[in-house]
Amino acid sequence: MRLRLPAGFVAAGCLAACAATAPPPPATNWVAQQTAREQPYVLQPTDVIAVKFFFNPELNEEVAVRPDGKISLQLIGDIVAAGRTPADLADELTQRYRHELANPKVSVIVRQLGTPPVYVGGEVGRQGTVTLSRGLTLFQAIQDAGGLLSTAHRKQIILIRRADDGQPVGYSIDIRPVASGQHPEGDVPLHAYDVVFVPRSKIADVNVFVQQYVRNMLPVTPGLALTGF
Repeated sequence: MRLRLPAGFVAAGCLAACAATAPPPPATNWVAQQTAREQPYVLQPTDVIAVKFFFNPELNEEVAVRPDGKISLQLIGDIVAAGRTPADLADELTQRYRHELANPKVSVIVRQLGTPPVYVGGEVGRQGTVTLSRGLTLFQAIQDAGGLLSTAHRKQIILIRRADDGQPVGYSIDIRPVASGQHPEGDVPLHAYDVVFVPRSKIADVNVFVQQYVRNMLPVTPGLALTGF
């Protein structure tokens, strides 16, 4: 069964390259990392933010972060917002508006948290997008997509995620210890726009799989770099 991604979902997370690596960290490690230090909130696609100008209120507006991670503002056009803290974005906006305003002072306020999706395909009950709720894991997303079919190859679930350098990375994950309840701590927390694919049989080369079944089916230009993760 081939993985077919909705056009809007693909635009948000363009899968232009791939590499097979070790599985991402299990949930226990992830939780420990989060509790060890407070992480500042970073903006995500579909978040709604208010951009406020202290001395130029006529420029105030509320905008949604687009699937490509950008927002459009008066006078300066597009700017990348996703993956940045509100304070960081406010600082850059203040700098950008120095060319347009005499004394710009800008603040960014998060008005509404977005609900970015993940995509689950292959041997599941219902292929399609699943809303990324807080703490959603790979196995939970599969359950939300109707669960594993009897034809699913549980030993090798493919997770595709954008790495820090912006390139998609393919992971091979054995879901059996989690599904059986023996090692639920081995479940993997999902990120925005992750792709979870449940194959019918073993995939010998994850790189080839990502290239042939994802990259070649994208309705976008190969190599297009978009901010969605």
